[in-house]
Amino acid sequence: MRFVLPAVLTLLLAACGGGTGTTTGGSATGVVNPPPTPAPARGSLAGSPSLAAPKLEPAVLAALLETSQPGTTKITGEPQCAITTFTVRYNTVGGAGEATDASAAIMLPSGGGASCSGSRPVLLYAHATAVEKSFDMANLQVNSEARLVAAMFAAQGFIVVAPNYAGYARSSLDYHPYLNAEQQGADMIDALRAARSSFTAIGAKDSGKLLITGYSQGGHVALATQRAMQALASAEFAPAAVSGMSGPYALTQFGDTQFAGSPRIGVTAFLPMLINAGQRSGAGLYGATSEIYEAPYAGAIASLLPAGATLGELVSSGQLPATALFAADSQPQASGYGQYFGSGNLIKTSYRSAYLADLQAHPCERSAAAPLDCAPAHPLRKWFLKNDLRNYLPSSPLMLCGGSGDPTVPYLNSVSLGAYLHANPRAGELVEIDLDDTPGLADPYRTQKLSFIAAKVALRLNALNNGDSPDRAVESNYHAGLVAPFCIAATRDFFQAVLKR
Repeated sequence: MRFVLPAVLTLLLAACGGGTGTTTGGSATGVVNPPPTPAPARGSLAGSPSLAAPKLEPAVLAALLETSQPGTTKITGEPQCAITTFTVRYNTVGGAGEATDASAAIMLPSGGGASCSGSRPVLLYAHATAVEKSFDMANLQVNSEARLVAAMFAAQGFIVVAPNYAGYARSSLDYHPYLNAEQQGADMIDALRAARSSFTAIGAKDSGKLLITGYSQGGHVALATQRAMQALASAEFAPAAVSGMSGPYALTQFGDTQFAGSPRIGVTAFLPMLINAGQRSGAGLYGATSEIYEAPYAGAIASLLPAGATLGELVSSGQLPATALFAADSQPQASGYGQYFGSGNLIKTSYRSAYLADLQAHPCERSAAAPLDCAPAHPLRKWFLKNDLRNYLPSSPLMLCGGSGDPTVPYLNSVSLGAYLHANPRAGELVEIDLDDTPGLADPYRTQKLSFIAAKVALRLNALNNGDSPDRAVESNYHAGLVAPFCIAATRDFFQAVLKR
């Protein structure tokens, strides 16, 4: 799913050497190969940092934002700092622990203002789901998510480190460990280590304050990173605050509800990415893709995503169905979800039936305090359970932001994680924001909530004026277009408040 601000906002104000030498003994010829060269250390730089984009002065950045999407600076605020963007390549691991490489963008603020110079806080950002393998957070000209993050954080004085993840942006890994919590947390830590080791070379001054956030997939990744850092128990990684935005934290519950008859927008791409990640990570989700997928898709789907094409192009070329996850006669079907059942469907009815039988035999979610106290036998449900994030207690202040009308990643994920955290003692504070709530006068996030409500109204009016469906306009823009900018704005306010304490 592309991360795009809706048009309605206009209406609002490693080198592996090996050797060629020989050692005698141990073979019929008396010659054996030397031991393999050890893999590069995780988190080490794979080359020197490179300039990805020259310095953008505040006025130039503002012009770029407004040209790309008029009205953006009304939400982000006027840029205060110039931004120079660098790329670092680093050594990390794939889903099965195999050595690989990845890249990250570093957005470096500068300027004469007090918020732009001297030692600055570091913000580690995890991006949303990307179907295209070329996705790169260093490309501000093309990447709308990168522009929004640059405007919200780097242009306001944060040093932004934004990993592209293994499998993207010229990574040598030929798949992406999508929602693999252990790998993605390790990937983020490795990127941060590498970025910090490059700070002197690029002129970045780290204040020692670390903040972590991410949107959608990145919300899950941000919390997985916090969990991984807490497990390290090292002063090297001690976030001052964390924010998860519209993430699939309750992955077991999210998966179960979709198979039970309530699929979500984008599922025909997201589910294959997740299944492929589990298979490549050693979870043994299938013996052959034909066990899961219908014949038109089974042959190529294991290597399809991330792709060299957009989701629309994959659908139009017949490589993925647009919405039909299950067969037209597959039961049960929740009311209002008919578009996910039809001809040319992706998932075999036999596979769905086996999943639902396991769900009935081994239910989870039996208590808020221990939602994962269950033992599913189905391989995919076991993989969901392994990557569900309701199994740790955050020690840093945590914000959960989203919208209760989200048709892509349901707000149930935030509600379930919040219920789990409320039911268990924890050290860190918890701030929960539903942008669909009508705010009170004393609500510290009143501005973001009112702006979100106004954006929805404006989008509906615009659709009516164009002869389109207002409900469809809101639904198609809700997750990536409506919620994202306002949750990111709320996250910035939350982080700035924590830093002032």
